[in-house]
Amino acid sequence: MIKESFLSRFKVSIVMSIIMFSFSACVSKKETTEVPAEQKDGGQISYELNSVHEVNGRQGIATEGDFYWVSGSTTLTKYDKNFHVIAENNDPFKGYSLEVNHIGDIDVYNNELYLGVENFVDGVGKNIQVAVYDGDTLELKRVFPFNSETGQMECAGIAVDPDHRIVYMCSWINDNSSSFLYMYSLDDGSYIGKVHMTPFPQWLQGIAYYNGNLYATCDDGDAEDDLPDHMYRIVLSEDRKTASVVPEKTLDDVTKQGEIEGLTFDKETSQLLIVYNRGARIILGMPSGFYEGYDHEIHETFVYDMKHP
Repeated sequence: MIKESFLSRFKVSIVMSIIMFSFSACVSKKETTEVPAEQKDGGQISYELNSVHEVNGRQGIATEGDFYWVSGSTTLTKYDKNFHVIAENNDPFKGYSLEVNHIGDIDVYNNELYLGVENFVDGVGKNIQVAVYDGDTLELKRVFPFNSETGQMECAGIAVDPDHRIVYMCSWINDNSSSFLYMYSLDDGSYIGKVHMTPFPQWLQGIAYYNGNLYATCDDGDAEDDLPDHMYRIVLSEDRKTASVVPEKTLDDVTKQGEIEGLTFDKETSQLLIVYNRGARIILGMPSGFYEGYDHEIHETFVYDMKHP
């Protein structure tokens, strides 16, 4: 998949903003968000690789202290903190009224899993839904009504912000619809509005809420050329209508470059966890053959110790 480098676009945006004050290099005629000076540096937190664990799912990961939950495109798996399997659901699409076949990155809140579920074929998502599953049984409990007028074209990941009672959804498709995050009420599932990101990251894969900011993983490297993917920090404006995106971490310490996916923050251990896939060629979001030396795709969770300034 040919992708324009987000870091290059980010540098261009900074230069142009100095010259023209309000110009964004990524999306024209959009105002940039004023970011507090102390939040402009992407190196606020340092990340040191602690361990790597092979997991069953290729999409997302979530934790709230005692367990890890990992999503595959069509699976859910619950692990203890040593990555031993506790429960599995290999048929998670029972109970839907609309056809769905794909789970993206996930989140968890009060032992309930939040999933962005859709019918995904050749890079296009349909029947997008926010689905809530039981954290123990891994069975579907309820579904949020999707607002089809938002302009959202796909759901790559989902994040729960318990501080402001908001569920965020992000889109992977590389068009203007993916320059927004889509917000739903954590309390009643109603649509709240959308946040415009500048400059907007490309090929969004996962999203997570941590200490007042959102963090996103993007498949903006190119495995064909051994170029790494990245994680970004999304700094929300006070009214949550706009947000500035700043580079946070380059994934140059993974086993082998491939496809970055979901992420989560473990507040109890002060760790970042990221799912990374290797071995399979990905075309339009779908596995399409394997790289030399592989006959299957390997899914790994990279665990990073975080040090705050």
